[in-house]
Amino acid sequence: MAKDKNLVIDASAKLFEGAENDKDYLLVVKNLKKYFPIKSSFLRLTIGNVKAVDGISFKIKRGTTMGLVGESGCGKSTAGRTILRLQEKTDGEVYFNGKEIFSLTKKQLRKERPNIQIIFQDPYASLSPRLPIGEIIGEAVREHNIVPADQVDDYVTKIMKDCGLQEYHKDRYPHEFSGGQRQRICIARALALNPDFILCDEPVSALDVSIQAQIINLLRDLQKEYKLTYLFISHDLSVVEHISDTVGVMYLGNMVEYANTEDVFAEPLHPYTKALFSAIPVPDPDYKMNRVILEGSIPSPANPPAGCKFHTRCEHCMEMCKYVAPDFAEVKPDHFCACHLYNSPERNAEMEQMMEEAKKVLAKAKK
Repeated sequence: MAKDKNLVIDASAKLFEGAENDKDYLLVVKNLKKYFPIKSSFLRLTIGNVKAVDGISFKIKRGTTMGLVGESGCGKSTAGRTILRLQEKTDGEVYFNGKEIFSLTKKQLRKERPNIQIIFQDPYASLSPRLPIGEIIGEAVREHNIVPADQVDDYVTKIMKDCGLQEYHKDRYPHEFSGGQRQRICIARALALNPDFILCDEPVSALDVSIQAQIINLLRDLQKEYKLTYLFISHDLSVVEHISDTVGVMYLGNMVEYANTEDVFAEPLHPYTKALFSAIPVPDPDYKMNRVILEGSIPSPANPPAGCKFHTRCEHCMEMCKYVAPDFAEVKPDHFCACHLYNSPERNAEMEQMMEEAKKVLAKAKK
């Protein structure tokens, strides 16, 4: 447990300040929020918000992969789609190649679209059943003039072969392919626009284990060949460990831990991360797993608990956790965590004062 005040600093001061101007980083996300309004049934007035993404920050180096993990419903996919501006943000900033995505006009965004692509979770639902594969892959290539019109056919053939598909597949329709082949088609469609960044939204969760390995290896090979940058969203920790360079752990819309993959898997800091990792199966029948069982279920994002959102399920819960949200701070070099267990003595004193003030406010509210 780190108690040295020099190890506990404000994450935003070191990790994200000026990062959008650093050419080493392709994507920088600062305090991103996405709330969905709750409407009353009669007058259609906004009576609350579902806080799907509640202030997350991270950055991704060019040519690397960041894994984003967490339980179902924690806001991973919503964060990814908001980053790509498939839906509008509530607050925060997203910088891609030094440009703030949400400040771009429709014309500017359309020009930037080929550089930011997505691979969806369900390959069948994301493919048009009325178009042959050659047209699905080549449609956007023609629209964005990626190559001259007379070279589109050869270009599509090359992309298909790079993704493990054959030229004669061009005239077939999505229903004629297996799940693994359909996911290869989705990868080819994204790759055809020659992007810099691809969001992989649980791309292997619907596939058999043997096919998962093929798709993961394909993504790694394409990353090396095309110098791609990935944000890999998944709840399969063994897959994330294999493909990612850095890992972010989300819980109920917040980032609770962020570090290099080796550091997170070797020594997880946040109690939630430890619980997640304890559930990873080990292929050794004689190995005794120290499973951490989380009590209860995830609270509602429409009415999250006060203080630390994880305190209702945490075995290390202190009184402070019930009233004051922890800082997202650097506990070890380049290893960030949001937990009161790692507060410095000075920060602990400040937090205790904030807790007493919060108690007074709640007491007055009850009166």
